Amino acid sequence: MINTRLLQNTQENLETAAQLIRDGQLVAFPTETVYGLGADARREDSVRAVFAAKGRPADNPLIVHISDLSMLDGIVKEVPEIALKLAESFWPGPLTIVLPKQDCIPAVTSGGLDTVGIRMPSHPVARKLISLSECPIAAPSANRSGLPSPTTAKHVMDDMNGRIAAVLDGGQCEVGVESTVICFDNPETIHILRPGLISQEDLTPYAKRVYVDKAVFTQIAPDAKVSSPGMKYKHYSPKAKILPVDAPDFESFQNYVLQHQQNHTYCLLFDSDSEIEGIPCLHYGDSGVQQAHDLFFRFRELDAIGAELVYVRMPRQTGADLSVYNRLMRAAGFEVIRL
Repeated sequence: MINTRLLQNTQENLETAAQLIRDGQLVAFPTETVYGLGADARREDSVRAVFAAKGRPADNPLIVHISDLSMLDGIVKEVPEIALKLAESFWPGPLTIVLPKQDCIPAVTSGGLDTVGIRMPSHPVARKLISLSECPIAAPSANRSGLPSPTTAKHVMDDMNGRIAAVLDGGQCEVGVESTVICFDNPETIHILRPGLISQEDLTPYAKRVYVDKAVFTQIAPDAKVSSPGMKYKHYSPKAKILPVDAPDFESFQNYVLQHQQNHTYCLLFDSDSEIEGIPCLHYGDSGVQQAHDLFFRFRELDAIGAELVYVRMPRQTGADLSVYNRLMRAAGFEVIRL
């Protein structure tokens, strides 16, 4: 067990956290998406410690975070023109671009692949930490593997206290779900491996073709190799059983829930939905942006109040809503009720 330090956002604490990273320790820090569990991406021992702290499968690649475009020169072999255009448009921000890696990024960081996902977070605490650490930081979400991603420092402490050196508290994350991850099939095709706040529609002006990987919608084979986290394993799940209901309207959803409720049944509804008499309900927004912000926070609330079965109103499969749809499907192990 490690004495995990909870550090407030001060210059002194940022310097302390940066020194811990340089010393090979693990530090959780806020990004605009979720809290990340950071280690020097070039140090195999530190990255292995990330996998151990999370209980994460070794074939699930990590995303490497940078604070400046100049850092690409030291960690990737090439940056295609389309990647540079996307970086100039969306960085800093919640977009991860998969590129061919240099040898300084060990295989453990990339999940054994010859590529690595790179992103430049927009959260000022994340940017300062990376800059002060003077290294690219590999950082999956700072939770135990399979649980909902943390969007507050308290969530991180709940999962990681005693497992890592420190947690930097930067408040609640603005976006709430992980970054969009893309790669390129060719110079004119963008392949979305994991949806996020930056949507297929946002990326369409930059390529002749933009498409979403089938793993976003369906479970893939256990032995399949994946280029992005969030594609292969069951993720984002609270202790409660999550059961999305794809209903044409609220009335249909309500009728189904009333007919199938059990002990400790809860509902997760749109803000515009009415309450369901006799069943406790939480709400998580009407738009994809708001639902992304609230989803993991609500999952942790549901666990805290003892929910055992949670029926969730399913969002659309377009725009930012797709990121929420994908997280719900993975949290449910792709089990869904379609009415």
